[in-house]
Amino acid sequence: MSEASRAGGEVLTARVTVDEQGAVTGWNAGAVRLLGYTLEEVVGRPAATLLAHTPPALDLPPATTQPSAVAPPTDPPATGVPPTDVPLAGSSTAGLALADLPRWHGVLVLRRRDGRPVEVRVVAHHRTRDDGVRDWLLVCAVPGSPPRTDEEALMRWGFLESPCCATSVHDTDLRFCRSNRAAQRALGLGEEYLRGLRITDVLPTASARDVERLMRRTLETGEPRHVANVARAPGESRQHAWAVDLYRVQDADGRVLGVASTGHDMTEQHRARQRLQLIAEASTRIGSTLDVTRTAQELADVAVSGLADFVSVDLLTSFEAGQEETTTGGPLPLRRVAHRSVLPGAPEAVLQPGDVDVYPESSPPAESLRTGRAVRRQVTESAIAAWVAGDSVRTARIRDFGLHSVIAVPLTARGTALGVAVLVRHRRPEPFQHDDVVLAEELAAKAAVCIDNAWRYTRERRTAVTLQRSLLPQRLPEQSAMEIASRYLPSDARAGVGGDWFDVIPLSGARVALVVGDVVGHGIHASATMGRLRTAVRTLADIDLPPGELLTHLDDLVGRLATEADTLGDEGTAGDVGATCLYAVYDPVTRRCTLARAGHPLPAVARPDGTVELLPLPAGPPLGLGGLPFEALETELPEGSLLALYTDGLITSRSRDSDVDDGAARLCRSLTAPAASLDVMCDAVLDSLLPRTPADDVALLLARTRVLDASRVATWDVDADPAAVADARKKAVGRLADWGLADAAFVTELIVSELVTNAIRHGEPPVQLRLIHDRTLICEVSDAGGTAPHMRRARTYDEGGRGLLLVAQLSRRWGARPGAKGKTIWAEQEIGGPEGEGAWS
Repeated sequence: MSEASRAGGEVLTARVTVDEQGAVTGWNAGAVRLLGYTLEEVVGRPAATLLAHTPPALDLPPATTQPSAVAPPTDPPATGVPPTDVPLAGSSTAGLALADLPRWHGVLVLRRRDGRPVEVRVVAHHRTRDDGVRDWLLVCAVPGSPPRTDEEALMRWGFLESPCCATSVHDTDLRFCRSNRAAQRALGLGEEYLRGLRITDVLPTASARDVERLMRRTLETGEPRHVANVARAPGESRQHAWAVDLYRVQDADGRVLGVASTGHDMTEQHRARQRLQLIAEASTRIGSTLDVTRTAQELADVAVSGLADFVSVDLLTSFEAGQEETTTGGPLPLRRVAHRSVLPGAPEAVLQPGDVDVYPESSPPAESLRTGRAVRRQVTESAIAAWVAGDSVRTARIRDFGLHSVIAVPLTARGTALGVAVLVRHRRPEPFQHDDVVLAEELAAKAAVCIDNAWRYTRERRTAVTLQRSLLPQRLPEQSAMEIASRYLPSDARAGVGGDWFDVIPLSGARVALVVGDVVGHGIHASATMGRLRTAVRTLADIDLPPGELLTHLDDLVGRLATEADTLGDEGTAGDVGATCLYAVYDPVTRRCTLARAGHPLPAVARPDGTVELLPLPAGPPLGLGGLPFEALETELPEGSLLALYTDGLITSRSRDSDVDDGAARLCRSLTAPAASLDVMCDAVLDSLLPRTPADDVALLLARTRVLDASRVATWDVDADPAAVADARKKAVGRLADWGLADAAFVTELIVSELVTNAIRHGEPPVQLRLIHDRTLICEVSDAGGTAPHMRRARTYDEGGRGLLLVAQLSRRWGARPGAKGKTIWAEQEIGGPEGEGAWS
C-alpha cells in the first residue's frame, strides 16, 4: 500500500488514546477530521470535555446497578461483564465501571470544535502497550466518508474468488445458478457447464444423490444441514474429504429463492485422522502374541487397505539364524514371512511365505536396509526398471496388476536390522506421498520392536525347552513292575517353559519309583532348578529312602536353594524357589504301593473293576517351607490297576472356566475310556482335558501295574546260627535249578554265603533270605538290625572285611535299604530276562 493510500485510510478512521486518568494521549488525522481539534489542542485535556453531555450512567455505582447507556450496544463484552455505554472520561465512577472490561463499544455524542454535536459509534480497547503502560484506544469510522470501492462488486467477486470455500447457489429446482472458482475446481467443470444442471447430473454417484436429497429437505424445511463425504472429482487421482453446509436462501420478504451449499476441503484433516486411527489400531493389533510370523502378519493386515493395496514382510535370513548381517552393500537374502493384499489370495505376490529371495543392491528393499530409511519409488523410475529387468515374474506382476507406487521401509529394533516391509499401490490411483512414508515408518517401528521381542522370546523359549527336554528322561528305563507311558507339553508362548518333570526309577527288589514334580516359575531358571531336583530325587531314591523321608530331604534341598538365591541377590530368582512333588514306590511282589506328596495334586487310580478314585494321600506342604513332616499312604493295587500322576497344569488350565475339582473329575472319567495302549490313552487324556495349546506346562505319567508270578519268588527264614549258612546255600542252589539258572549257582552260592554270614554275625534275628527271578536274579537278606554294612578294603593280614567287596565284584549292583524293622542287603546278577510270558501278568 502506498503512503498516500495509508494516509487516506487514517483520515477515514478516528483513533484516540486515553490514559487511565482519563486524559487524551493520542490523536490522529481522522480525529481531527471528525471533531476539528488539532493534536496540540487536545492532547493532555480530559476526554470528558469532548462529550456533548455526560450520560447519567457516570453517576451510578457499577457494583449495584447496571448503568444506562446512550444507545444499546451491538454485542456483549468478551469478559461476560454486563454491557455498558459509559464513556471514557475523568470521572472515577466511569473508571470503576470499565476497569475490568477488555473492550467496550457503544454510541457517544461528541462536541465538535464549532460546537455542533456529532453522534458516533465507538469501539474502545483496554490494552497494555509494549512498554507496560495501560491505556484505552478508541476507534470509530468518520461519518460521511464515501465508500472506497463498489461494495456490490466486492461481495460478488469475494464470493467467486474464494480459494478455500467451494460455494454454489441452486434455484428451487436444485439447479446450479452460480458457483465460485473453488466449487468449479472441486466439480471439475466451469460455471458455463454447471449452470442449469443438478448435482446428480455432474456427479452420478451415491454420495451426490444423498446431497441432493438433503438439499431438497433443506429447501422444504429451512433447516440447515451438514454433510461430510469423501469423493474424487472427475479427472483427479486422489479423493478429497468435504465438509458441506446446506442452507436455504430467501430475500428480505421471506420469499424462498433456492438453496446454497458451502464446502470446505477437509482432506488433510481427514487424512490426519485416518493416520491417527491407523496408528491407534496398530498399537492394539500388532504384537498381540510373542510369535514372529503372527506379528509380521499383523503388520501386513493393518497396513493393507488403510495405507497400501499389497504389503509384504521379509526378514533377513541371518537374523533368523541369530547372526548379524552386514547391510552396507551387496545383495541381501530375505525370507518372506507374511504378506497381505486387498485381492483374495494375494495374487500379486512373487514369493510365498517361507520362500527366500536375494535382492540386488539397487532394489528398494536392499536400499532401505542399507540406508536405514524408507525408500519411496514410482514404478516408472529407472531404479525399479533396472531391478525388474531380468525378473520376468516381477515384470509380469507389475504389468498385470498395474503396480505404480512402492515404499520399502526397514524393520530395525535396538540398532539391529531385522528385515524390510514393502508397501505397494495398484488399486488406489494416487501414488504414495511423504505423509504416507512417515506413517509407514511409524507402523514399521512398532512392528520391528514387537518382532524383535518375539524373536528374543522365541530363542529364550527354545533354549528353555531344549534344556527342559534334555533334563527329562529321554527314554523310560527297562523295568517289569509296570507298563508306563508319559507325556510332557510345554506351555504356550505367553507363560513360557515351566519346571514340570517326571521320572521312572528302578529300585531294588524289582520295585519301581514314580516321580512327578512342578517347580515354581517359568523359563530357564525353572528348568535348571527342575534338573537339580530330579538329580536329587534319583540320588535319594538310590539309597532306598521311604517316600516320606525322601521328601523331607528334598524339602531341605529346596530350602537351601532358596537361601542361596536370596544370598546372591538375583532379582530373577530370589524368593522364587519352590516346588511340589509326588513320590510313589510300587512293589510287584506284594502289590503294595507307598505314596507321599509335597503340595502336589492327588494321584488317580483306576482299578480293574472299573472304579476310579483320587487316592487320599495326607496333605504335605510344598517343598521349601521346611519344618513339617511328610506322611505316606500305603495301599494295595490289584493287578492291572492304572495309576495316573500329573502336574496341576492338566486340571487347572487357565484357558478353561473350570476349577480343580472339575478338572480332577474329568481326569477320572477319561481314565475309564477304553484305549488300545497307554500311549493312546495319554493322548486321549490330554485331548479331553486341555486346549490345543496349554496355558501351563503339563506332565502326565500313566502306569499299569503288573504282578510278579509267585513261582518267581522264593523266601526262607534262616536261623541265627553260622551252621545255617550251608543250608541257605543249598536251598538257593536248588531253587536256581528249578528256574533253569544252574549256570548262576556258583556265583549265587558265594553271594548268599557272604550276605547270610554277615546278617548272622553283625545283624539281629530274625534273618530272612529271598531270591527273586526277574530280568536279573536278585538275592536279598534281611535282619532286624539297624546297622548298615560298609564296604572297605581289607589289609593283607585281616581275617575279615572282604565279603562285601567280593559281593560287589560278583554282582551287577548291590546295596542296602532300610525297612520298618531292620534292613535288607541285596545284590543283583545279570542272567537275561525271565523265561516265557508267565513271569509277569
